Amino acid sequence: MQKKFSVGVLGATGMVGQRFIQILHNHPWFDVKVIAASPNSKGKTYAEAMTGRWLLDEPIPDNVKGLVLRDVNDVKSVADDVDFVFSAVNLTKDEIKKIEEDYARTETPVVSNNSAHRWTPDVPMIVPEINPEHAEIIPFQKKRLGTTRGFIAVKPNCSLQSYVPAFAAWKEFEPYEAIVTTYQAISGAGKNFSTWPEMVGNVIPYIGGEEEKSEKEPLRIFGHIENGAIVPASEPSISAQCIRIPVLYGHTAAAFVKFRKKPGSKEQLVDLLNNFAGIPQREKLPTAPEQFIKYMEEDNRPQVALDVNYGGGMGVTIGRLRPDTIYDWKFVGLSHNTLRGAAGGAVECAELLVNMKYIEAK
Repeated sequence: MQKKFSVGVLGATGMVGQRFIQILHNHPWFDVKVIAASPNSKGKTYAEAMTGRWLLDEPIPDNVKGLVLRDVNDVKSVADDVDFVFSAVNLTKDEIKKIEEDYARTETPVVSNNSAHRWTPDVPMIVPEINPEHAEIIPFQKKRLGTTRGFIAVKPNCSLQSYVPAFAAWKEFEPYEAIVTTYQAISGAGKNFSTWPEMVGNVIPYIGGEEEKSEKEPLRIFGHIENGAIVPASEPSISAQCIRIPVLYGHTAAAFVKFRKKPGSKEQLVDLLNNFAGIPQREKLPTAPEQFIKYMEEDNRPQVALDVNYGGGMGVTIGRLRPDTIYDWKFVGLSHNTLRGAAGGAVECAELLVNMKYIEAK
């Protein structure tokens, strides 16, 4: 790639926006040229706007400290200066839908971390290793929007990454029913312990809207394109509980699964996990882990403290795979919720769309 793409980050001051800024620092393909947020931040340098608000352990990258924040609502001004944008805006769902379509209609692709368009029938919701073929819906979306270049692509909910990759790896055995409990880090709510001290030593057994996403979004990922829309799969049917725990990064899942076709052995299932790969691995996309899923043989793994940053935070670790007395098999999975699960997943999605020629320089 001779020249880097110029990119914008919408919602650059929130936690996911901050993670976009951090991941994109020194990215070999993408260069952050424009940052935008609410009108309240307009005109401030990023360093000024983030005083007392930067939530990540890593410092603000030097290359963005002096960038002046723009109003995210100045759509044409932002779009004119970039090849495409990442979206992490904090607005209502209807407002997000509108503003992301407004950007797309300026012929600017939008790769979004937001949930607003996850069920728009012609918007692909992509995990690059699992369903890259859903990008083929983009021409239908462009026709609806009246664009030649602009479109929206989204990534799924962060907690799915800790168990859906295993279901994908075992697809040949036809998983048809599952029970999943996710134990989710506080950064998934855009907070750390200094901004959410009530979570220290605490567990909250409810995360608004999360269980519905955990049950339904996998079906869209496993769906197919028909008549210009993505039709969700009917299986696996999933029952989910989602619990907030006092961990900063990392969503853990305890999953139980039934298969229509019975696997021959544990070793067969483990081999499928360790060897599961997709376009990101074959094409060596910049943020893709070399090995997407890693099985941990130790009985006490995966652990957040030891494994959350596997593959630079873009890999998934699975452990404790064993037969169950009611379901067929059960396991524990772990993924980094703000890297693989949020901004990192969106960046890898953008890399995939560049590789597939859906995103090109203006």
